[in-house]
Amino acid sequence: MTRLIKFLLAGGAGFIVDMSVLYLVLAYTAFGPYVGRALAIAGALTCTWMINRRFTFDASGRTLRSEGARYGSVGLISTLINFGVFSTIITLIPGISPYLALVAASGTATVFAYLGYSSFVFGKPPVETEDPQSGITPFPNRPSPMRGRSRR
Repeated sequence: MTRLIKFLLAGGAGFIVDMSVLYLVLAYTAFGPYVGRALAIAGALTCTWMINRRFTFDASGRTLRSEGARYGSVGLISTLINFGVFSTIITLIPGISPYLALVAASGTATVFAYLGYSSFVFGKPPVETEDPQSGITPFPNRPSPMRGRSRR
């Protein structure tokens, strides 16, 4: 439960960045809510990645490249869900506050992101075993059939 709380706190920090960037873009540029939201999501993702990597989840045991690719893929899908829900709401409900749409979109994406980050990105990888005779790992997710047998 502590990890979920840390994740939600990281998400809260990301939400503040998200809302702040959207506000600044809408208030001080000619960009509309779509461009503003895309920029805001990028800032929020960067913020939450730094916090989650450092404080929320333990190291996964994967290579940095593998973990980074997994984090990026979950982040991208989460972003698409977030932006898709946001865009759908402001398209279907003309005149709705983009900030209210942001709240609904962020909540939806948060559920997906937590499940993805906690299991697919930072979950422990299966233990790989080797065939003691060949040194090859034919089935990395299954123990070697030679394990526990004595050689004759």
